[in-house]
Amino acid sequence: MRNCCHKLLLLLMSFFLAVPAPAVIAAPGSTHKHPANRLIKEKSPYLLQHAYNPVDWYPWGEEAFARARRENKLIFLSIGYSTCHWCHVMEREAFEDAEVAALMNKHYIAIKVDREERPDIDKVYMEVCQRLTGSGGWPLNIIMTPEAVPIHAATYIAKHGRYGRIGMMELLPQVAYLWQQNPDHMRKSGERILASLEQSEPQASTMITPRDLGVAVDTLQKSYDAVHGGFGMAPKFPRPHNLTFLMRRYRLSGDKKLLDMVEKTLQEMRKGGIYDHLGFGFHRYSTDVEWLLPHFEKMLYDQAGLAIAYTEAYQLTRKPDYAQTVREIFTYVQRDMTSPQGAFFTAEDADSEGVEGKFYLWTDAEIEQALGKTVAERFHKVFNVSRDGNYHDEATREKTGNNILHLSKPLRLWSGQFRMKRKDLEQELERSRSKLFSVREKRVRPHLDDKIITSWNGLMISALAKGGDVLGEPSYITAANRAADFLWTELRDDDNRLKRRYREGEAAITGFAEDYAFLARGLLDLYAATYQTRRIEQATLLAEQLVALFQDPETGTLYDTARDAEQLVMRPQSPYDGAMPSAGSVALEVYSRLYLLTGDKKWQQSAYSLLAALSPTVARYPAGYTQLLQGAALLIEPSREIVIAGDEQNASTVRMLAAVREAYTPEAVTILRTTKNADELGKLAPFVEWMKPVNGKSAAYVCQNFTCQLPLTDPVKFSAVIKKPPSASPAANAETSTGVQGRK
Repeated sequence: MRNCCHKLLLLLMSFFLAVPAPAVIAAPGSTHKHPANRLIKEKSPYLLQHAYNPVDWYPWGEEAFARARRENKLIFLSIGYSTCHWCHVMEREAFEDAEVAALMNKHYIAIKVDREERPDIDKVYMEVCQRLTGSGGWPLNIIMTPEAVPIHAATYIAKHGRYGRIGMMELLPQVAYLWQQNPDHMRKSGERILASLEQSEPQASTMITPRDLGVAVDTLQKSYDAVHGGFGMAPKFPRPHNLTFLMRRYRLSGDKKLLDMVEKTLQEMRKGGIYDHLGFGFHRYSTDVEWLLPHFEKMLYDQAGLAIAYTEAYQLTRKPDYAQTVREIFTYVQRDMTSPQGAFFTAEDADSEGVEGKFYLWTDAEIEQALGKTVAERFHKVFNVSRDGNYHDEATREKTGNNILHLSKPLRLWSGQFRMKRKDLEQELERSRSKLFSVREKRVRPHLDDKIITSWNGLMISALAKGGDVLGEPSYITAANRAADFLWTELRDDDNRLKRRYREGEAAITGFAEDYAFLARGLLDLYAATYQTRRIEQATLLAEQLVALFQDPETGTLYDTARDAEQLVMRPQSPYDGAMPSAGSVALEVYSRLYLLTGDKKWQQSAYSLLAALSPTVARYPAGYTQLLQGAALLIEPSREIVIAGDEQNASTVRMLAAVREAYTPEAVTILRTTKNADELGKLAPFVEWMKPVNGKSAAYVCQNFTCQLPLTDPVKFSAVIKKPPSASPAANAETSTGVQGRK
């Protein structure tokens, strides 16, 4: 049945003549060719980009569906986001074209959806597209019945057919003709498509084991690019959860090959064109295997995930280059992606002035003019700038004279070649970077999508909290706290439920599972950086809502949408860890960490229930679920609860907390019990009630499965203990174990 409708279309000739475009009168003083459509009332930057198309767009809602039912018209659903390059291309070629718009307006009800605002709609119809065509991407274009049943799916569609692919001018009238001739047949075809998506093969009951984690490691090793780092062939995505997963495997196994894979990847990405060497931050992905030619958009979630990966790499290796990269990512985020309220914007576009990458490219002459000939010569060598350029025209594949700045080797290795002191060269390169950055700032900037998404902000809160803690930078923790407080105040409704999006003073759209899970994890990471017990309370509330609203009590399945949310043609769920970790993966980590922090068995039960629901799917291809496996490891492998009892100002307590910050202990949670928070903490984590200073000295309790070793009062000995991974047995050292479990 695959592509059945599409095959029929290709057999038909166009039955419709081109429809003349309607007369258009622009509003007085307007610079737009066409008057505004309904999207002008929306807050989404993506929808607003299409507000002056001649297409009679509707936002997703009952008004559009009611008209489709009333007029018995098909719906043309187009899904994208404001920083999507090919979305811009299709808008210019099709949606701004009067002939295309006339066909759409006559035969269809047109609906625009911002996938970042409505990931649920995007998930449902992306599955349809992948099933019908074998691939997906954006813009995502769906033709569906008035009941929202899909009958045709495609990504980018040109105005006219080319390279064997049908164009809008052929597609639109042909599908409309088929609908007029036999709507019942098309409805049944669409229903079969949905039925095929909802059918699943019988799966044997299984539970993820440590063996599955080993299978994931083996798969990643086989796909690893030993020359350029990363995994697989072009295009290459960063996928930082693959790297954090491998670091955790290294922690437990000591297999240095795993750490080498991580470091090679981090180093090659940082040197490549995927990194913005002037303004900092990472572009979306690399179109080649070398990390040279990026897709130039910058997404908030990529900055967050990569900041976490580089932070953990620094914590593990203490190599300063990783710490510097973290600081540079945060410099970019705080400078260009932070709202006045302290929350974080969504993304920056790949295009400026209608050209992808134009903002970031340089000719050798432009650099020489800014820096002077002598300094420019050194800069050219370091950053691989040439007269011919290394950037190819997208259409002709010919060199354009433009250059993507990138490194062949780390900056510190160039001083010998130039016979300069390393410090002098570094200072010169920093001055050059600063000058070129100032020149670049005068260019037309790429579009900034300034909406605030709860889940993506949760990721950045995690990154800033972790980075600030490990690097000893309180300003990062302050930024994370500020963002968390803004979300907690402005993106919750009167029922204490989260909203998805904030823009121009409006919080809107019912929150999805990822909003609850990602923010809850951010709050737990803030607790780990600040030891403010209110962050555990807040994370607990969100986790309770995750269980109540999104998780099936019988199967354990976590859905993307709440049980009382708008009903789509199917209820989406997203277990796969793609560019971002999935809601289920992060929820599993949240449940597991809450269990370790509080000792409350309900969180252990929620975690096992979710893991049991996901395990049959994960077991088929564990390497596709590396974030989920990190949460699973907290359940199925040795983990630790560390409790430090002592006054925060006590020198010994300070040294113990510093030891926690310095040690790479992803398997552990740390709790600080002081005289000030003892009562409050006792309610959240009753098992810590008996853990107190010893003979007036701050004490550290290192526990496994809530069975604790004798308290340690020497920070040096404490540091030595936690630097070693936990053993398989919770009481492996009988001489140092109390043998007594903390009270529940």
